[in-house]
Amino acid sequence: MLSPNDKKLEKLDPFYRPSMSKQKTSAEIISEARNALRAVGTQRPFTPRENQRKLFGPASSRTPENRPPSSFSLHASSFESSDSRPISGARLSPLELKPKAPASPSMEEEPCLAFPKPPVDPAKIRRISSARARLFRAASQGALLPDRTLPPAESKKTVESKETVVMGDPMVKINGIYLTDSNAVGHLKSHPLQLTYDGGFSEIKEQEMFKGTTSLPSHLRSGGDHGKRRSRASLCSHGSDLSGPHTRAVSKADVQEKETEIEVDEVFWNTRIAPILHQLEKEENIETICAACTQLHHALEEGNMLGNKFKRRSVLLKTLYKLVDIGSDLLSLKLAKIILALKVSRKNLLNVCKLIFKISRSEKNDSLIENDSILESLLGVLRSEDLQTNPEAFLYCMGAIKFISGNPRFLDEMISKDAVEILMNLIKQINENTKKCGTCLPNSGHLLVQITATLRNLVDSPLARSKVLSLSALPQLCTVMGQYVADKDVCTNIARIFSKLTSYHDCCVALANYSRCYALFLKLINKYQQKQDLVVRLVFILGNLTAKNNQAREQLSKEKGSIPTLLSLFHTFYQLDQCAEKRAAGAEQCQAPRPRAQAEDVLIKLTRVLANLAIHPGIGPALAANPRAVGLLLATLEHKSIEDCEELVINTTATINNLSYYQVKKSVIQDKKLYIAELLIKLLVSNNMDGILEAVRVFGNLSQHHDICDFIVQKNGTAGNPELYWSACFLYAPST
Repeated sequence: MLSPNDKKLEKLDPFYRPSMSKQKTSAEIISEARNALRAVGTQRPFTPRENQRKLFGPASSRTPENRPPSSFSLHASSFESSDSRPISGARLSPLELKPKAPASPSMEEEPCLAFPKPPVDPAKIRRISSARARLFRAASQGALLPDRTLPPAESKKTVESKETVVMGDPMVKINGIYLTDSNAVGHLKSHPLQLTYDGGFSEIKEQEMFKGTTSLPSHLRSGGDHGKRRSRASLCSHGSDLSGPHTRAVSKADVQEKETEIEVDEVFWNTRIAPILHQLEKEENIETICAACTQLHHALEEGNMLGNKFKRRSVLLKTLYKLVDIGSDLLSLKLAKIILALKVSRKNLLNVCKLIFKISRSEKNDSLIENDSILESLLGVLRSEDLQTNPEAFLYCMGAIKFISGNPRFLDEMISKDAVEILMNLIKQINENTKKCGTCLPNSGHLLVQITATLRNLVDSPLARSKVLSLSALPQLCTVMGQYVADKDVCTNIARIFSKLTSYHDCCVALANYSRCYALFLKLINKYQQKQDLVVRLVFILGNLTAKNNQAREQLSKEKGSIPTLLSLFHTFYQLDQCAEKRAAGAEQCQAPRPRAQAEDVLIKLTRVLANLAIHPGIGPALAANPRAVGLLLATLEHKSIEDCEELVINTTATINNLSYYQVKKSVIQDKKLYIAELLIKLLVSNNMDGILEAVRVFGNLSQHHDICDFIVQKNGTAGNPELYWSACFLYAPST
């Protein structure tokens, strides 16, 4: 057995094997740094949260007179009662066609219309009139009644098509006008025919037969000898083809079937809907009215009375509009939900969207919106309504959705209800319309501000980001930026979307692969060079694209004027930053347009882009030989201290380190290496370890020259960490 001392010796490593210490030495750190260029990271630009919910925030480039209002008054009188029934067609002027009647017809040989019979029971007349109105609406929408088969004995005598109804004398119906054969030919050339109707059928009188009336023929009315009227019928069809083989008859049984359906609706209305409406008109308690509205919505849904085809819709809407004046947010949401479900249009659609927008401006109403599921109704407007018909309604609808999306509680619900797909479909429509028109419509710009602001909130969700990629949304958003370059609000919102998305690798790769984005971003930088809130995000996006993608670095550098654009932006914000410093120091003669920290933020993002570009072996040497680029970097190090501007100084030093890696003859870095060494002394004597390591990396590259080695030796006495100095000196110096 081994003694305890022998066991202890057995565990020791041989003397020739280096010990595996957990912490790397400074020499190892410097060695690794010298052999690899580094991409520089930074934080995403901060967007402060707006205190007030408005269509356009305080930073908007739109003037108050050039944008729709966020505040307005809304009352019951704002709504129109004319929208209470659907439009069944154009109302045309009646014809003045008055053909003469046949001369002295014999009732036995050429019977005309039957004389009117005495009126029947008034209740029956009302039912039949309602049935005819319903029948006419169905026919005008293509929902014709089913065919009825005539007996064999009569089929040879009478054939009636859906375009022709024959009575007495051979009658021809052309464009809704009933004429006898003898009179139709003589008047068609001199009197163009038109169709007029008033939304339903009316009784036909003998003298009206020749006035161009569109009332039903008498064989569709109750009573009368139908067999006799059919016995003299002849076949006529609509248009130029007066002998079509396809026919359809309208029988009394079909009318009775429609009467039955209407009677069922009347019963449901009288027993379920009317009592609730009566309660809404008489009740004064808000809670009771809200409960009645909920009950009304369920009843309408149960009776299949939602939509715009419901007969009593006008009565219902008038009652709901009156309740808007009560002013309760909870009640208004319930009213808006029912009104939207009834598919209002035009001004009423705009007003109900404004009503919801007004309520959603207050954060305290978010819980009411969540409980009433009004979000689904709003998304339904965007999904089903026509954008070109009512763009202002879309604007306020999107404004309300934008406010709702600012609350993280709604994100999952919005994404599950296909909000991303709906918004991208709207963007696609706007892009196509703008391309067709060749110009950007102001209303489209206002709407795009709301859409892009909503998308900016949605992309915080991983599921939303996945949908954005699957929908190829990034090229569509770039297209919007290209078409709306002059709209700073739209471009800023999309830049905020991209700054969020490119923080994730898959989204960053997708945008980097869209080659048109680089020229677009450079164009925007040139146009808005002094607009800090926009350019800082554009530069941040470029920094993300070039951080890990060599192809993106090459693509950006090949764009015309890319490096001059970045350096011009660097110079602009360097001067702004200097001006802000002087103003802070009391130099009143210099006017700074923005706070100092904002200018520094742009410089931080810019140095990151330059550091990333310098990694490319074809771009780095050119930047190292660019006097303007190196001069701006050195000026930044000269005027900034790591104590005041830590991230900017470290990023600038990292950029100089990447450029100092290239040992080329025309390198400005090599020409000014001693001046750079003097500037880096400030970092070496600081207490910031990140700054010290960045400075040592630069010394590691520059110490290949004798004069830098001598400089290191001379300055060793002032070193904050002599070990780092000597590590750099002896590791990199060719001789000592």
